[in-house]
Amino acid sequence: MSPIELTTSLFGLLDAPIVLKMSPVEAAAAFLGLINVALVVRRSIWNYPFALLMVSLYAWIFFHEKLYSDALLQPFYFAVNLYGWRNWSRARADTGEVRVEQLGQAARLGWLAGAIAASLVWGTLMDRCTDAAFPWWDGSIAMMSIAAQTLQSRRHWESWLLWIAVDIAAVPLFAVKGLWLTAGLYLVFLALSVWGLIHWTKART
Repeated sequence: MSPIELTTSLFGLLDAPIVLKMSPVEAAAAFLGLINVALVVRRSIWNYPFALLMVSLYAWIFFHEKLYSDALLQPFYFAVNLYGWRNWSRARADTGEVRVEQLGQAARLGWLAGAIAASLVWGTLMDRCTDAAFPWWDGSIAMMSIAAQTLQSRRHWESWLLWIAVDIAAVPLFAVKGLWLTAGLYLVFLALSVWGLIHWTKART
């Protein structure tokens, strides 16, 4: 989709009637997501069962909406959440708590550059090889989410910086697709991510 078409779609939201497509599956996924993120902010290991259920539901939702990058992201989320569950469990067993880590400046720049490069490559593939809706927009969110989820599983506070960027980009995308409950959920995620950044920054080692 060209920038002109994208701009037209966004401004069209101002004039178009809001059509709610809030299925029970989307409602359940949103509820699980809220619990998951709230528990992550508090560094509770019990966030992981809710995360696994949430991503399973969202895989179906995003595939149905032709948001293929987000749909393909969910199996990755499932796997990395299993990894994170193991990682957090070991950290808690070693120190008695889930300790927060931080990257060095060079590592931060490396992760950011890698996420941007991956977004460009993935967006190109989605644009040329599929009928994905908003391949660049959706693809960038997906690649940034992969980086954020991986860093979070490793207990790095920088994950919240990426999650904030993802949430800001995701809200209008889901609104354009008519997934209003999910768009609202990501607004809440944005607030929780800011809370998480503040909370984890104070707790980092």
